[in-house]
Amino acid sequence: MEAIQVKQIMTKDGEMLLTGLPYKKGQSVEVILLAQTEVPAQRKSLTVRELRRSGLLGMWRERADISDSAVYARALRQQAEQRGVIQE
Repeated sequence: MEAIQVKQIMTKDGEMLLTGLPYKKGQSVEVILLAQTEVPAQRKSLTVRELRRSGLLGMWRERADISDSAVYARALRQQAEQRGVIQE
């Protein structure tokens, strides 16, 4: 069974319109609705100016153990991949 997740905020009491579904006329489908207890807050996007002032850019620039960020990221990914592997 294939599951499709559609998240919407209700705009009218008791009504929801679903469009663009990949099903054809005559196919049988089952719909299960799960109400979220609270609406997640919308995250505000930062402008370039706000991002520069935030301190996020260059926060690791003075770390001696990260000379090449691409190499460092690759090593972290390899470590994560090896966590589930049992060594004999």
